[in-house]
Amino acid sequence: MQVCGLLLAAGRATRFGSDKLLAPLPAATLDVPAGTPLGEAAARHLAQVLPTSVAIVRPDAPALRALFAQTGLRVVECAHAEDGMGASLACGVTATNDADAWVVALADMPWIAPATFRRVVHALQHGADIVAPVYRGARGHPVGFARRHVAALATLTGDAGARDLLRAEADAVTLIDVDDPGIVRDVDTPAALHNA
Repeated sequence: MQVCGLLLAAGRATRFGSDKLLAPLPAATLDVPAGTPLGEAAARHLAQVLPTSVAIVRPDAPALRALFAQTGLRVVECAHAEDGMGASLACGVTATNDADAWVVALADMPWIAPATFRRVVHALQHGADIVAPVYRGARGHPVGFARRHVAALATLTGDAGARDLLRAEADAVTLIDVDDPGIVRDVDTPAALHNA
């Protein structure tokens, strides 16, 4: 089964005030040293489990393109990134249309452990339809989708990502309890990064 990782990295980071994915981590996380750009940390954790992962970026983000290419990810520019996270996800699925399943991660979540990615992939490989990790009752990322959802994923728009699909397919979601607070920690502001 071919499972493809999709790293969504096409947002504008307006609340952060600059390109947050290039901001250095203030402290080491897992196997990534302090000072590593947070987008690179997220990419490295995903690629450790899914080395053929794809990063989806805006067309006007050459620094991010170079960063993710250097990390070993294939980079896809999303011409409609301004339409929101749903458009970026659709772009990634369309670019990897031969995959059997997808694991969707967010580039502003650098603290997700590779072990969590492995558990999501394992569930997909063993027949799960949609997979999401849960930490202390809170559902987080990454989220895995089986191929049966390709049409719905490839036509997403807006900034809700796959939230509506998850609601519509609630009975098909397999929840996995993980001891990984990184699944619910993202970076929206400089304070969120430095207080992590």
